[in-house]
Amino acid sequence: MIAGNGRFPLLALEAARRANRDVVAIGIKEEASKEIEPLAAKCYWISLGALSKLIEICKSEGITQIMMCGQVKHAKIFSSVVPDWRLVKLLASVETKNTDGLIGAVAKVLGDEGIELVDSTLLLKELLAAEGVLTRRKPSDEETRDLDYGRRVAGALATVDVGQSVAIAERACVAVEAMEGTDAMLRRAASLVEGKPLRLVKVSRRRKHLLFDVPVAGPETIAVMRETGTTAMALDAGRTLLIDRDELINRADAASIAVVAYAPEE
Repeated sequence: MIAGNGRFPLLALEAARRANRDVVAIGIKEEASKEIEPLAAKCYWISLGALSKLIEICKSEGITQIMMCGQVKHAKIFSSVVPDWRLVKLLASVETKNTDGLIGAVAKVLGDEGIELVDSTLLLKELLAAEGVLTRRKPSDEETRDLDYGRRVAGALATVDVGQSVAIAERACVAVEAMEGTDAMLRRAASLVEGKPLRLVKVSRRRKHLLFDVPVAGPETIAVMRETGTTAMALDAGRTLLIDRDELINRADAASIAVVAYAPEE
């Protein structure tokens, strides 16, 4: 497992333990929590730019399959992280430095070394959002119109791999997520609408796979929605991980926030 930030890798490692499966964790120093160490059969730490080191670890451990769990902030590719020679070569070879371009190129390099990228939700299928209204309150007609509009906008953006989320108010797209993440996007949107209620739409980019960049929502998502006056959220069923699902739903119910999962559009 390549472990990024958030609870996703922790939950996956806990699930592996319950299933009596040993997982070698390779934590990204700039992202992952030290909490992964006691949960993994063995744990290594690498810097974000150390693609060669990642391959060396896999070779030394006889690893032939890797799953990517947890977020790695896309913006860090453009920060002070120093790439090794292999990553420099990879970055020079990709035409567009979006998620599909970057991770797809990494997957190809790994594949050439006999290392297969596998479904990142492999151990957490029970946490994928089920289709339907997930909260006590279903979206109002007004919210539903905003969510439907947002899904059309987000679906169009998904075809060019720009973010996972959009913020909508009164059938207008207030903000689009790029590299800053959903929480920062919602806060930016709230600063633009002068108190109008927002709706959040998260999509899975219409991929046929769940190898990387799987949409995630958790209790903190609800906390930021409450902070920013976001009253409803739409997700892709079967392709969005609900981290700490019961707490997420309880927080949403307490804040009268509606959460609904739609069958993803192909």
